[in-house]
Amino acid sequence: MLTKDKIQEFLKEIEVDDLVTNLQVVGNDVYIDMTSHSPAMHEKKKLEVAMKNAFASAFGEQVILKLKIVSPEPTEVQQNQIKGKQIPGIQNIIAIASGKGGVGKSTVAANLAVTLAKMGFKVGLLDADIYGPSIPTMLDTEGSKPVSVEVDGKNLMKPIENYGVKMLSIGYFSGANQAVVWRGPMASKALNQMIRDAHWGTLDFLLIDLPPGTGDIHLSIIQEVPVTGAVIVSTPQHVALADVRKGIAMFTMESINIPVLGLIENMSYFTPAELPENKYYIFGNQGAKNMAEDLGIPVLGEIPLIQSIREAGDVGRPAALQEGSAIEEIYISTAQKMVESLVERNKNLPPTEAVKITTMAGCSPKS
Repeated sequence: MLTKDKIQEFLKEIEVDDLVTNLQVVGNDVYIDMTSHSPAMHEKKKLEVAMKNAFASAFGEQVILKLKIVSPEPTEVQQNQIKGKQIPGIQNIIAIASGKGGVGKSTVAANLAVTLAKMGFKVGLLDADIYGPSIPTMLDTEGSKPVSVEVDGKNLMKPIENYGVKMLSIGYFSGANQAVVWRGPMASKALNQMIRDAHWGTLDFLLIDLPPGTGDIHLSIIQEVPVTGAVIVSTPQHVALADVRKGIAMFTMESINIPVLGLIENMSYFTPAELPENKYYIFGNQGAKNMAEDLGIPVLGEIPLIQSIREAGDVGRPAALQEGSAIEEIYISTAQKMVESLVERNKNLPPTEAVKITTMAGCSPKS
């Protein structure tokens, strides 16, 4: 017979008894309230998955676990992260990141931006890839130059707008064939100017297309603005997914602690135009799904490798704008899942403020 004492012993065995705040056993239903180790969404999800697996393994399907996990109270460390101020008028800031280059992160960012705009949201897109800006090409704004507007007695840059998306990029200030050869501090200063000295107006979302990897630009962004959450883009192969772990580890470091909203698997499978029902898993199958389950974060979407996506990006009209197409539906589903994850994050966590990083030396990643 299932008893409260038996469940308490089991919780001690799996070393989570210190997290439990309430335990009730009614027949074969077990009600448990717990406090997560961390307020990060992926940590709560990880705990939930681990608990359900442990109970299923120990007691079988006849025992129904009814679990409620809440966020812990902010610690002194978390309180010390807070710095800076919000950008007036901007509701949510989403960092679009990748562990390595060549996974199509900017393509995903551009398509997500136009999809959110089509869904009725007010959207901005900041191209933070100082050394390889591609957003002007992908959104057909090459050669455009931001103009100055006066707002409350201050001269600000007016973002370029197309397809309902407001954009800024270093590509609007440098020539098409001009290399940007800057040291980290200079690049960070230029980026901060595009964030703070711009008239973004009222936005539901500001997507920030980060450069690949982890470095100066990433630290500048998370120090300067209150990032609401991060979306990680990867391809299915092992070498790309190995770098995803590093990217997620950066966002979940104790001194940064930015929620990861989910993972988008780009180039998930190949579908030829003449065989639209066929899927060929060129780079591997379910790599992102398996990793996401392991890390306790959701998969927001699986974007296929389709020729029209590349062609659309090259001509400056994102593929998500193709009315009635399969790729439009996939991006709508991906954007919806991202918004759902964001709503869940905003429900469970306080607003993120810009991060104060005193030093990066000696900091060890937490996953």
